Amino acid sequence: MKNYTTQMDAARQGILTAQMKDVLSQERISEYDLLEGIANGKIVIPANKNHKNIVGKGIGQGLTTKVNVNLGVSEDCCDMDMELKKVEISLALKADSIMDLSTFGDTGGFRRKVVEMSPVMTGTVPVYDAVAKFGKKVKDISVDDFFDVVISHADDGIDFLTIHAGLNRTSVERIKNNPRLLHVVSRGGSILLEWMEENDKENPFYEHFDRLLDICREYDITLSLGDGLRPGCLKDATDAPQIQELIILGELTKKAWERDVQVMIEGPGHVPLNEVCTNMQLEKKLCHGAPFYVLGPVVTDVAPGYDHITSAIGGALAASSGADFLCYVTPAEHLRLPDLDDIKEGIIATRIAAHAADIAKGIPGAIDWDNQMSQARRDLDWKKMLSLAMDPEKAAAYRNSSKPIDEEVCTMCGDLCAVKRSKKILES
Repeated sequence: MKNYTTQMDAARQGILTAQMKDVLSQERISEYDLLEGIANGKIVIPANKNHKNIVGKGIGQGLTTKVNVNLGVSEDCCDMDMELKKVEISLALKADSIMDLSTFGDTGGFRRKVVEMSPVMTGTVPVYDAVAKFGKKVKDISVDDFFDVVISHADDGIDFLTIHAGLNRTSVERIKNNPRLLHVVSRGGSILLEWMEENDKENPFYEHFDRLLDICREYDITLSLGDGLRPGCLKDATDAPQIQELIILGELTKKAWERDVQVMIEGPGHVPLNEVCTNMQLEKKLCHGAPFYVLGPVVTDVAPGYDHITSAIGGALAASSGADFLCYVTPAEHLRLPDLDDIKEGIIATRIAAHAADIAKGIPGAIDWDNQMSQARRDLDWKKMLSLAMDPEKAAAYRNSSKPIDEEVCTMCGDLCAVKRSKKILES
């Protein structure tokens, strides 16, 4: 059997890996199209060689839109048992990916537990852990410190790493020459910006990008090129710093592909509804069709407590316009660490957005689920309607909380149920 280093390398050799077979069993895509998509960088399968229980999932062209869940402990809320419960809930609610964004405590132990219990792809942001692990001032973290943390995450089986390599000195000049209302809202981006400015040096992940690729290639880690200059408010959307970073990410993408390293691009952020499609087109053009991973986008700044809705609106439009991977946003966004209920609300809202987009994109089979629900409604088959619901538990709770006199209908219309009446007339 031929040897390969990464999923991209295997695809370029025509080798069908175990993870590719997983994807073929989940998606309506041909073996040829899957191999071609991975080989040319338009599809990725994040799957670290050390993540032994992973079930491969594909992200990109011709595939269903995937949903990521962020979780992890902070100094103010350091309850690892609670965060592990969030992992369990996320898996039960069919999230496709989990990102551990822990910034305090035994981050390594928690990270390894997440990988061990999760058959879905897992991601991290190593610069967070560099701050937590070494306990140094940001300016005193060495280049080797940063890369030691990357290697430890790789050893632990992390499938994709968010690295803000596009926030280089050129990007920093753009933000200085084009002042923003909210400056830099990316946590990883702000850490690297501080390190660069206080040390008067280039971003270590940009300057030593080949060193990063060596690690990704060895472990078959997908590089998730982070958007350190993503807009944090509508006023800053689609500005010069954001686009400058995107151009650099496109250049880095080609370098990674030359080494058979898989890449996806992270995107905004806060974006007005009328600019969402433009942002998707810009990424696909400037980053050569690499899969696009977006946070939201949040389409209005005035709905704290409801940002799972603002992001679902943006996410549906983004994914229908080309985004491949949606990072969930919870009602707690901008306010606090999410609790278990927030996690559920965020996942369901984002799954709705992803599914709606898949229908709009014409993903084969996407609308079949909706057609089954419509048939159950036509038949007034409540048991089947509830079983087909994206959240059967909540749907059943609503149904059971208000029982109609006639069990065939609901208490909204009762005897005036249009479905029952028209069916009786038209099918008798």
